[in-house]
Amino acid sequence: MAAIYLAGARTRLLPASIPFRFFGAAAVFHVVAWAAAIAGADVLPRYAGGLGWPLAALHAITLGVLAMTAIGASLQLLPVATRQPMVHAGTGAAIFWCYVPGVAAVVAGMGWPSPPLLATGAAAVAVALAGFVFVLARNLAAARGMALVAAHGAVAAFALVLALASALAVVGLWAWGLPVDRKALVALHVATAGYGFMGMLALGLSYVLVPMFALAEAPAAYRGWASFTLATIALALAVAAAVGVVPAVLGTAAAGTGALAAILHVQLMRETLAAGLRRELGTGFRLVRLAWAALLASLALALGLALEVPWDGLATMFGAALFAGWLLSFVLGILQRIVPFLAAMHAGRGTGRPPTPSALTAAAPLLAHFRCHAAALALLAGAIVVDSAAMAAAAGAVGLVGAVAFATFFAIAMRRMAAPRLDARAADDKMVS
Repeated sequence: MAAIYLAGARTRLLPASIPFRFFGAAAVFHVVAWAAAIAGADVLPRYAGGLGWPLAALHAITLGVLAMTAIGASLQLLPVATRQPMVHAGTGAAIFWCYVPGVAAVVAGMGWPSPPLLATGAAAVAVALAGFVFVLARNLAAARGMALVAAHGAVAAFALVLALASALAVVGLWAWGLPVDRKALVALHVATAGYGFMGMLALGLSYVLVPMFALAEAPAAYRGWASFTLATIALALAVAAAVGVVPAVLGTAAAGTGALAAILHVQLMRETLAAGLRRELGTGFRLVRLAWAALLASLALALGLALEVPWDGLATMFGAALFAGWLLSFVLGILQRIVPFLAAMHAGRGTGRPPTPSALTAAAPLLAHFRCHAAALALLAGAIVVDSAAMAAAAGAVGLVGAVAFATFFAIAMRRMAAPRLDARAADDKMVS
């Protein structure tokens, strides 16, 4: 699968502005997320829902970093992986310019709070994500090859529809007082957005990206299908539990089945890395390994929620493990590999002198980001355990420094990507003159 992707990617690149504008926006919202966490640090350790800066920080992560990266990566990676036509550049640009202002309005509307601003932003986000779902579904409908990746994408697209519907219903409650069951809708939204949309995309794309970056054979397909089947069953059980169908029983079953799927997936990925020709994968895969541990921890915490373990910080710790520990760590780890990889391909177009991805990678900012990110997660977990606003503020501050370091890495990669093309253009102008 990695060989197919590499061969396809070299000949089927989108304009650089399409994926990189999404990745750049994700880097900016990463900074915003930790800044919002600092603003809401006084209530963050025992946050139990409702408008405010903790909710703004969460959605700066989910919409601003996770979904932003998923859209940008999917527009470039999935068409190549499934051997389908690339999206038109105008479609990608339209999704971006609808989505980014919408996310900004949602985050601001939650933080201040302002229900009218939140509702306006939510409408824009819904339109943009609906466009993305259409593009994703059209791509997957006639996919050839990589059926396992396509299957994960199909479940992710369906989960996104449920996540959008539940989110809009909760926004309607806040903005206009719609008579809906907020607790059930929030549970449904967390399951479908976290484990459904982003989770299934992360698992599916791992079957391409991990072998590609490790220079390894793809894992055995039957074991991947077993993990996918278990994950899909777990998601279905979680959805049923969220809407009130014997929640204690089905919630427990969902956590257990999901744990089996996660353990199998992580074992497959570990074996792939161990068999790969490339041994040194940098700080990116340290973050990925951290993310795998957080995935398993989130499922253990989900089991505690299903069993109604009496601890006030349980729900907050679960959210931190799921969204900051697993998904954010995984996305940032993979993104710091994707950005130089794609940038090197774009830098070499028409120049005859393509740089290597390592030449476009600034190692120092990435090392600083890894250390700050790991420390921020540890401080955040500690803040939740001891219910400390000061520790939560420290977690936000350290995370903010790391986010700035990650944004610095991205900016340097973009500058280095442009340099070979600028040099080639200058040389051509000199020859003409």
